[in-house]
Amino acid sequence: MTAASETAPLSATRPKMRFTVDGWEPSYGLSLDLEDYLSESTASVNPAVELPVSQWKPVDPRPGIPVPEALLFVDGVRRIDARIWIDDELANAPAATAASALCASYAAGVLCCCRGQAHLVLAECRRGLFTTASRADDIPTWAGRYAVARTPANPTMPLAVTLSQALQRRLGEVELESAIAARDSMTGHGIPPGNDLLVIDGPLRGRQHLPRAIGYIKSHRTTYLPAELNAIVAALAPGQRTPVFLMGTSWDRHSWYLKLPTTADAPWAGIVRIECSAELPVANVIELAYLSQGCLGRFSSAEYKDSRAPQNLYPIAGLERELRRRLGDSRVLYRALRQAANQPAA
Repeated sequence: MTAASETAPLSATRPKMRFTVDGWEPSYGLSLDLEDYLSESTASVNPAVELPVSQWKPVDPRPGIPVPEALLFVDGVRRIDARIWIDDELANAPAATAASALCASYAAGVLCCCRGQAHLVLAECRRGLFTTASRADDIPTWAGRYAVARTPANPTMPLAVTLSQALQRRLGEVELESAIAARDSMTGHGIPPGNDLLVIDGPLRGRQHLPRAIGYIKSHRTTYLPAELNAIVAALAPGQRTPVFLMGTSWDRHSWYLKLPTTADAPWAGIVRIECSAELPVANVIELAYLSQGCLGRFSSAEYKDSRAPQNLYPIAGLERELRRRLGDSRVLYRALRQAANQPAA
């Protein structure tokens, strides 16, 4: 970064708009009301996909189920580097017309577990300026360029939530691109076509068209099943799962709960929710459900190594660490943005 700042011409780091960097710590002020806006609405649920409701019970693993030669773990990370104020009007406009925006770094990648080892397939790191301002433009700095990503304002939603969701959508797009590229590369290191499984950390939304893909949800903000079926979730033993059910909110998917190996005895300890496309035939969905039982438990983390154990699988935790490292030092990026803000507009 130092070398780039010494050799880059002044015009290369001169912004085309006027903006100021907010001095407030970027991690403050976003999480207060986000959960209310990001949580899913009440879902419609059909629990009778695999078994009738009257026959619901914990499902044991199926012995001898063939495990894919490669498991591809897909994840993404995001970080707000700074909040800024953009002059959305003419150069001599009053400060009251300034629009709030986010400068963020985000990254997505894929880690492959095959033949008894794990290796990073690819990692993409990007920086973006997320704003509703019509006159916004890229912000070049000596530490990297923040590419403008405009999003329409939503009068029914706080601006902070609108911008955060725009950042999350862009991260999801990079995760999708990474997943497709990683799968295309499998034949390059000897994995036969169709002998892999994509494990996407988080909901599958926007990626449910990918073949042999499951979404892996670690946390539970909403209860989807009726109380009598939730009791079966709480009664799962390590390695067991619930029968498959179909759920719909703003989009449809098949889903099931799985209990990972854990020493904790709380009812929902070690429980994760898995989902796959609603378009798959039921037989294929059930095959994926059994496959998740045979694959995921061996990657569950230990409590003394990870505070999110056992749900934060080792490949996902390792991928997150590498992606966060590639985001760069937030203090350096904040300083670069402050310096860019002090440059006269081009």
